[in-house]
Amino acid sequence: MPYSRRSGIIMEKPILSPDFTVDDIHKLREYNYYLTKDMEPQERRSYYYERGRAFLKEMEERKPQKM
Repeated sequence: MPYSRRSGIIMEKPILSPDFTVDDIHKLREYNYYLTKDMEPQERRSYYYERGRAFLKEMEERKPQKM
């Protein structure tokens, strides 16, 4: 559960709809903002880098294998 160091706010992870609507995108952006708003710039870069690498790895694993 994300916790803001400065404000002490705890935000629940958003529940997304099966249709993935614009509201879901807003929920994800707000959630991500609360996760990163109190991070130092280097900490924020590392956060995005790690998650980006994990996403790319997952996409590579899902890619059909060439024969």
